[in-house]
Amino acid sequence: MKIAYSSNAYTKNSLSQAIDDIARIGFDGLEILCDRPHWFCPEVADQEAERIAEQLIERGLKVSNLNANTADGYFIGRKAENAFEPALSSLDKEARKWRIDYSCRAIELGALVNANAVCVTSGLPKGDHNRQAQLKHFVDSMKAICDFAERFQMPVGIEYEPELLVEFGEQVLEVIEQVGSPLLGTNLDVGHSFLNGEDPSKIIPQFKGRIWNMHFEDIKDNTHFHLPLGQGELPFASYIEALKAIEYDRFLTVELYTYPDSPDTVGQISHDYLRALIGE
Repeated sequence: MKIAYSSNAYTKNSLSQAIDDIARIGFDGLEILCDRPHWFCPEVADQEAERIAEQLIERGLKVSNLNANTADGYFIGRKAENAFEPALSSLDKEARKWRIDYSCRAIELGALVNANAVCVTSGLPKGDHNRQAQLKHFVDSMKAICDFAERFQMPVGIEYEPELLVEFGEQVLEVIEQVGSPLLGTNLDVGHSFLNGEDPSKIIPQFKGRIWNMHFEDIKDNTHFHLPLGQGELPFASYIEALKAIEYDRFLTVELYTYPDSPDTVGQISHDYLRALIGE
């Protein structure tokens, strides 16, 4: 297994600076935030992605994932909604189309930097009476995205978390079955799974062969606040054992967007913790 650090910890820095810092800490790779201030997909030219690809080679880093979960840049000049809008499950057809196109552009950019995967989310539910309609829209959106991803053979991972329309592992498995694409899997966040009352060490085997990236952060007091590894309550050793049992050989990506003022410090703490844990 390899370890990476999400650039969403560096929202007070440019992507180029984040790459330099993440390499200096000692990670094997990074996850690129597909949103401002890093890569808001409609604004990123191929030439910029190629420049970043060259920098990654120079720094010896791979790209664990392109994180297209949020699109805050969409709301520049518009009335802001929640962080997950416009969603792939939106009841608004034009909003769904915009987010599908956004996700497809993330896939194109991912191919240019040789990313291992791209991740997306379902968005929030808009009332219980709309849930089934939203789920159908989400499945249809994922079919369109996976059809596009076939051109690049780019794995697409659904990230689930508390309060989203798709918030549990079993729901992701149902969507994977309904979409029917070998490229569709999960971006499995152990903190989200834990907060949902799941045991990540038991969820991991259910996704064997369909985990494209792991998000690691620590959690304490059942609160959704990403902590440096080792500073919360999560039994990471059991998660590593579960991953070894399914022969997982992709990235463990540390996600600490909660520390924009000290990304290097918390990144180093988590890097050292993970290196000791996996013995590499």
